[in-house]
Amino acid sequence: MSMGSPDRFSAEASLAQGMARRLHEWALAAGAPEAAARSAGKAGHELIRALAQGHACLELEPDSVAELLASRVVARPGEPAAPLILDAGNRLYLARYFDYEQRLARALAARTSTVRALSADSVMRGRALLDTLFAQSAENPDWQKLAVAMGLGGHLTLISGGPGTGKTSTVVRILACLLNEDPQARIALAAPTGKAAARMHEAVQAAAEREQLSAAVRAGLPARAVTLHRLLAYSPQRGFAHHAGHPLPLDVLVIDEASMLDLALATRVCEALPREARLILLGDKDQLAAVEAGAIFAALAADPTLASTQRAQLSALTGIPATLMQTPPPHHQTPLAGQVVWLTRTYRFASDSGIHRLALAVRDGDAASALELLAARTPADDLEWLAGAGSETQPALISRLVEGFATYFDALEAGQAGSFDPATLFAAFNRFRVLCATRGGTRGVEVINALLAEAAQARLQGGGLATGDWFVGRPVMVQRNDHGQQLFNGDVGIVLPAEEEGQLSVYFPGVDRGWRRVPPARLPEHETAFAMTVHKAQGSEFDEVALVLPPGDESPAVTRELLYTGVTRARLRVIVHAESRTLGEGIARRLERKSGLLARVSEALGAAHNA
Repeated sequence: MSMGSPDRFSAEASLAQGMARRLHEWALAAGAPEAAARSAGKAGHELIRALAQGHACLELEPDSVAELLASRVVARPGEPAAPLILDAGNRLYLARYFDYEQRLARALAARTSTVRALSADSVMRGRALLDTLFAQSAENPDWQKLAVAMGLGGHLTLISGGPGTGKTSTVVRILACLLNEDPQARIALAAPTGKAAARMHEAVQAAAEREQLSAAVRAGLPARAVTLHRLLAYSPQRGFAHHAGHPLPLDVLVIDEASMLDLALATRVCEALPREARLILLGDKDQLAAVEAGAIFAALAADPTLASTQRAQLSALTGIPATLMQTPPPHHQTPLAGQVVWLTRTYRFASDSGIHRLALAVRDGDAASALELLAARTPADDLEWLAGAGSETQPALISRLVEGFATYFDALEAGQAGSFDPATLFAAFNRFRVLCATRGGTRGVEVINALLAEAAQARLQGGGLATGDWFVGRPVMVQRNDHGQQLFNGDVGIVLPAEEEGQLSVYFPGVDRGWRRVPPARLPEHETAFAMTVHKAQGSEFDEVALVLPPGDESPAVTRELLYTGVTRARLRVIVHAESRTLGEGIARRLERKSGLLARVSEALGAAHNA
């Protein structure tokens, strides 16, 4: 579902109308009947709107197919090139997106069909190492242990789980086993955004410390995690340096926050990874998908079932009886069953935690339980519901949000009395964040940020140094990549006095816990960042989160996936500001993106089998 300002909606509508006109003109120029040309134009218009909502294709009714094919701008797969492709399932694509699906499917099929046959010695060594790594496990079956065993036996492993379910610990144990077998294994850690990559690096280092891995194994872990664009050596001038013709020099690639992968980027990554290398995807199938077209991880991780032969091999590796490996029912059957594990036990929240129970109720579409849970909590609990309606609640909301930033404002006031320490300020700022469903509207990012900036300036009085919108303590988020300055969409900085008296700079976290200073005039497109959209918050976690939802007449953007993602950004506390109607309708509104990727994977596997 598209979420953004009126300008974006206008741009999408203009693009859709332009596509409709062009297809109509192309069809007539190719000699198509007027009715078929009009049909192609209408279908192209709807397809562009579907792409803007994140779908990879448009699903058509069978009775509209014949006229579309008569337009001469729509072709079936394998026919001469046309602007639009209509597959056997009556899914209509822009040719480029159909090509992406085919290429990604071939890359996945090649990896899926390559199964490592473990020798008896390998099984024995793996069993001994797994028993050491999971010596304290009291679970039976231990799905983390099974996930590690799956990672040893295949070239593709997808691990899905919510916050605190042990995804990072699991992958660190996989890497420990692989490095034990081959200390020279070339491993890379990556994520779709810089923010997610930084969190991944910290989490992997903490897990390696917690697991007390040997010095040799720890030396084999990557020194840092990188963005996927940096991994592929992307530049605006030359594009991606790594691709099928110039593959990555890797044996193992681990991608965190894989739910953020869009169709185009997933295709490029999988094609650039050598066929013999392992690919491990970590994510949460229930989170929001990428802003761009595709819901790659949710589609690929939809089926955790295991075949009997695989249960037998996993049992030999882990010592867990095959009869105990009872998997949850799949969302739907997929050709990637056997490559997927769902981690469902959370180690972060107690079973009676309000955040945990609310997240589960939202994930499962149980609006009644979610509303009942929120209504029963008090401000002293880990959930708080500000259920007011209408514009008259805005002052009370802003007052509550300012209270949430109290630790940050206290740290800024302390800095005014002495000196500003970026590390202290970033730690205080990252304790609390406001997450909005939309950018525009009465409770969108733009309005909330303006009100919070006004409140901050009133309290801090500019810190003795202010120029227009710029004031000491203003958090800013980069909105556009600037590769020259190594600033990327989603990076957050804080405005502080520079070493030169009378100057302001924006401080960003640098390498090795250092800091980079960027003059405000040199920043790429940016905005104040007291509040951000839930989409922008993916890959982040905060101690406390205020989830601010629009009133009912502005709420179509509120979906189950958005609510679940917003709630699960919090470690300790969630404040929800919304009407009960908005919450109930949002929990019931599930966003399933249209795609033919699994059909393409089945086709690719069939072609490989028949070759």
